[in-house]
Amino acid sequence: MRSDNANFMSKAQVSIIICCFITCTCVLFSLHDSCAAEYQMNNGVFGSVGTYVVKPNDSLIEIAREFDLGYNAITTANPGVDPIVPEPGTNITIPSKWIIPDVPRRTGIVINISEMRLYYFPPRYPNRVVTFPIGIGDEGWETPTGTYKIIQKIVNPAWHVPASIRKQKPELPTVVPPGPENPLGTHALRLSIGTVLIHGTDRPFGIGRKVSHGCIHLYPEDIPKLFGQTRIGTKVTIVRQPIKAAIVNDRVMLEVHEELSDEPETHVEHPEENAFHLAYELLVRKGLMHRVDPEKLVAVTSERRGIPEDIGW
Repeated sequence: MRSDNANFMSKAQVSIIICCFITCTCVLFSLHDSCAAEYQMNNGVFGSVGTYVVKPNDSLIEIAREFDLGYNAITTANPGVDPIVPEPGTNITIPSKWIIPDVPRRTGIVINISEMRLYYFPPRYPNRVVTFPIGIGDEGWETPTGTYKIIQKIVNPAWHVPASIRKQKPELPTVVPPGPENPLGTHALRLSIGTVLIHGTDRPFGIGRKVSHGCIHLYPEDIPKLFGQTRIGTKVTIVRQPIKAAIVNDRVMLEVHEELSDEPETHVEHPEENAFHLAYELLVRKGLMHRVDPEKLVAVTSERRGIPEDIGW
């Protein structure tokens, strides 16, 4: 797929521009490796759902990266498609539409662990948002929720290997210098929690997965963009919201993700029922349930594709 990069990217660029022109104002960054974008929000919803036709030698992992999506997003939106060897000619859903997480103020960085996505709100443009997929903490090393701030910005960081990791992997050195094999990548933002950083990665296939020891990973091509827009003191809010709702053009939109518990280690025995009850409680709390078609609600909470869906009458 990479050998045909120039031809692919021209098609991807056209696809993204057309989709975003329909539903949002999209200012594209460089499309050398991915298509991160700045979007104009519409009542807390932005972006659009597109399609891509699989070519020979494609994989969902590579397609996800080209469209700045994580592994979780591309696979959840395309159930039944082999993520490693998808059938050429298959129409792939590109889930580039989102509802902003429910936070008191849309400022600084907001990270939703449940969808593995980061949102950055440029301070001079209150109705715009920049978004990136992320990798998060694995089981036992969960990325913490809470409100923090950036306390340090580092270019070409060295990785001082924590004792807990060296205990697991004693072959690791005390310090890994900057370079292509450094797991922190080219840029890092240290949070006020101290041990947690937002940084790049030498393993881009881990974006959209639980792969870290608590840190937040971005694609190598994405981290310089976020690094350049943030400053020391930028607020960072980390939440866990598997279900989000909003009103757009007088229609109720619902976005449901696979992770359906506020407790990361909790096993959900009946995910469809749990998703329905969580969505019902959210819609009642927002005063929207009377505007919802129950059959559509059941369908969206059963599929849990991570895409905003119209569930209104």
